[in-house]
Amino acid sequence: MSARPTSPAPPTAVAVRQVRRRQRRRAVVVPLVLLALVVVLSVLTLCFGSVRLSVDQVLASLLGTRENGAVDFIVQEVSFPQVKAAIAVGLALGAAGTIFQQLLRNPLASPDFVGISSGASVAAVSALAIPAFSGASLPVMALIGAAVTAVLMYLLAWRDGVSGYRFILIGIGVSAFATGVIGYLLTRTSLNEARQALHWLTGSIGQAGEHETDLLLITLLAISPLVPTLQRALRNVELGDDTARVLGNRVELTRLGLLAVGVVLTAGATAVAGPIAFVALVAGPVADRLLGTARGGILAAAAMGAVLCLVSDYIAAEVLPVAMPTGVVTGAVGAPYLLWLIATTNRRGMGG
Repeated sequence: MSARPTSPAPPTAVAVRQVRRRQRRRAVVVPLVLLALVVVLSVLTLCFGSVRLSVDQVLASLLGTRENGAVDFIVQEVSFPQVKAAIAVGLALGAAGTIFQQLLRNPLASPDFVGISSGASVAAVSALAIPAFSGASLPVMALIGAAVTAVLMYLLAWRDGVSGYRFILIGIGVSAFATGVIGYLLTRTSLNEARQALHWLTGSIGQAGEHETDLLLITLLAISPLVPTLQRALRNVELGDDTARVLGNRVELTRLGLLAVGVVLTAGATAVAGPIAFVALVAGPVADRLLGTARGGILAAAAMGAVLCLVSDYIAAEVLPVAMPTGVVTGAVGAPYLLWLIATTNRRGMGG
């Protein structure tokens, strides 16, 4: 008895498999290319800083293959801490931005606008401006401020669940209130401390010590094994609460966990560089353009955030006629993008 020939797969099933294969390939290739770009930009930044060095000199100093006191001092003591901070801050802001945007299902829902950065800034400025908090650790104060703000916003936005649109509106109000508190604190402190706080509030990579940067890097390393789990959780939440519950997800617990990760990353980045504007807002959408149908990748958004911070910091420090805080460059680039995003969002009717 002859075996029956297997029927070919329907054209629709074949097309679906091909699309999924391309999505998986792109979801792997794009983050790897962006991370490689981060490495290349880091080396170029070290080569073309205030002192010009060759690629061979930079790599030899970083890898320790050849000793040169002058080159080692320039690379390891002067330039590399700045580059390391830019990478850490960019990774944290890029990841936090895309987590908030997917969690709240709105492209405007970045830590810049939902009050998280403002809450961290209030606590950090308190550490700089209030004598009673003068000995407090800046990262700890920023984390406390971001956490308290996030909990307050979550409670205010709760109504049989959390709506992304309501959360964003409350975040805008909290951000405005935090701005007023910061202004009051600045008027009650000395001129020198107010100047220091204003410089920090503009957002400038490299103004914190290596201790803060190392803490942020340790946080990133600790969270990195959780990225696949976080990615799956975001995919489920994006399907809507009812669908996520049918799939067996505890929606509010998942939302709280994702929110906690975004708050920790935002607080760490704010403690290192201050509230650098627009990186968290821009990194995710730009990464999504590169990912295509595989959009929403946390790793790709984090790598894009690192690229944006490296380029912006180099422009602010080396290209402009006068050295500026990094936030000046990110603000100049991000503000037109925000206006375009608001205009296109209104046309599409995307309320969140």
